[in-house]
Amino acid sequence: MGFQILGTLNLTDGRDAAVLQPSKPTILLAALLLRPNAVVSVTSLLGAIWGEQQPTAAKAALQTCVLRLRRLFTKHGISGNAIESVPGGYRIIADAETLDLLRFRRLIRSAETETDLESELHSLTEALGLWRGALLANVPSDVLRRDEVPRLTEEWLRASERVHDLKMALGRSREVLPDLWRTARSYPGHERFAEQLIEALYRTGRQTEALVEYRNVKQHLLDELGLDPGPALQRLEAAILRGDELAPAGADGGGPIATGRAARPEGTPPIAASDFTGRVSDVALLTGWLHDERPGPRTVVLTGAPGIGKTALALHVAEQMRARFDGGLATLRMRRPDGTARTAAELTAELLRIRVAGAGRPGLLLLDDVLDADQIRGVLPADGGHAVLITSRMSLTGLVARHGGRVHRLDPFTDGEAVEFLSVLLGPERTAAEPVAVRQLAALCGNFPLALRIMAARLQVRPRTRIADCVQWLRDDRFARMALTDDPRMSITRIFGSWLDELDARLSDALVRIARCSCREPMTLTHLAEVLDRPVPAAGQILELLADAGALEGGSGTYTMHELVRAFAVDGYGERTTALAA
Repeated sequence: MGFQILGTLNLTDGRDAAVLQPSKPTILLAALLLRPNAVVSVTSLLGAIWGEQQPTAAKAALQTCVLRLRRLFTKHGISGNAIESVPGGYRIIADAETLDLLRFRRLIRSAETETDLESELHSLTEALGLWRGALLANVPSDVLRRDEVPRLTEEWLRASERVHDLKMALGRSREVLPDLWRTARSYPGHERFAEQLIEALYRTGRQTEALVEYRNVKQHLLDELGLDPGPALQRLEAAILRGDELAPAGADGGGPIATGRAARPEGTPPIAASDFTGRVSDVALLTGWLHDERPGPRTVVLTGAPGIGKTALALHVAEQMRARFDGGLATLRMRRPDGTARTAAELTAELLRIRVAGAGRPGLLLLDDVLDADQIRGVLPADGGHAVLITSRMSLTGLVARHGGRVHRLDPFTDGEAVEFLSVLLGPERTAAEPVAVRQLAALCGNFPLALRIMAARLQVRPRTRIADCVQWLRDDRFARMALTDDPRMSITRIFGSWLDELDARLSDALVRIARCSCREPMTLTHLAEVLDRPVPAAGQILELLADAGALEGGSGTYTMHELVRAFAVDGYGERTTALAA
């Protein structure tokens, strides 16, 4: 017997499936299967089953659910201790043969290692065939639907995108059209599906329909978010209008591009040109460095905290510089969709394709979201003809010192720039009517571009909502509400949380301690050593590492912490780590 969770939650013997009735034991089983072979804490299970309305004897009620579930297993012939009681929680043991979620992920990993497109397509098609409709349809848990369904849906979206790319790369654009019509309509806010549909229409000789679809997508983005289509869609429209021949479709996992044109990296939100309010001096500085014709490597590292706008700015600068490089512009996304690092073999293979496409001519290479220096040492071009623009949360100063180049740290907007940014997104009439509320909204967002864009998007789809009412609503639960429900990537909690999760445990603990202290800024090394209860040399090393990761500003004995980072470390991240420790 095994389990199926990619749809309704079922028990199956491989031939027949028993659909479980909506119940608390069903919620318990779903919560365990979503984290197979891992300990799921009692706190998490109680939250998934009862939410905030937990019974008085919650732990006893949970034990009753476990007992009922074990009886159900016995009834269906599941022998052994499938649910293990462990210190702090429970764990369910499963593998790819007994749980469809693990089989799906195994097939995805297998597809990633394939060098033959047909073999990769076969593995992905088999993986997607395991999905059986609406996730957790018989699991009555608002918490699991809120926290887990978006994460699993993201895995399905990425696999579906890749299948469409592969079919077009194999010359099957006509075959993929029916599925693309369906997925593009089901996910109207997912720009990549629209991009693939338009490309498939154009490749099958339906230029007029492709342009009509582009205009429909453009109108949807304008009406719903007040944004223009992303650069990749705009380039595709221009290629269709000119009648360009498109390069081979998506064989390297990228989007539809005309020969010599690079697509926007996966996972990057669409950025309108107007979104570069307040970045004029940054653009001038970066373009000047990349255009420097003196001998030596032209490597520029753009660093800063997540949500600060590094990728958006880098893409904008790269587009501005494209015409100056005969070899064109190429982008390498340094993480997979799940946030893990791409391997050296993956990067080397993709870089080889880029060099072949550029025919050895000097080009501009954008390495987006680099994890650390080791990841790209073998990727940087050895000759001085190419220019490299790198975005990273880390400063990568050691890489620059060894390889050469420059580092530019991106700061949040000033108060005035943040207000101007909101004025561009919301319209001058709306912001002029509530100037105090606009300043308050910018302050709550910490002047971080991503936070400002999230809240502006919320207000754009609610044109009759007062900005002051939005400010009050945001104050009640700031980090939970800095998110867009239809795009889990657009969440400050998710982005900041994953950033701090990547830190060494001693660094994240130090960050929370510093955030909770009532230190005057700038904070001195001596004072922070007392806060961290460490000798000055050891504390200095920790502080420098935090500064290098973008969690602190300054160095050489004095430090500051951005207000939004401080608040998240206390209210968002700090509470979560305390709960986990308990």
